[in-house]
Amino acid sequence: MGFGSYDESEQDNQSLDSEDIDTEESLDTGEFEHAGDVSYEIGASNDELLDRLQDIKEQ
Repeated sequence: MGFGSYDESEQDNQSLDSEDIDTEESLDTGEFEHAGDVSYEIGASNDELLDRLQDIKEQ
């Protein structure tokens, strides 16, 4: 088989049943939800950032 080739018959049975999922060892992602705000300071003007981008492209 070449790069990117696959057997289409393997694609037929790829659905997961709820019986196949082990819920005892699963992670509850709800306890990790972020409820705060995120802020950051760029520290440079748009012109400075565009000049820096142009410098990077020229390298």
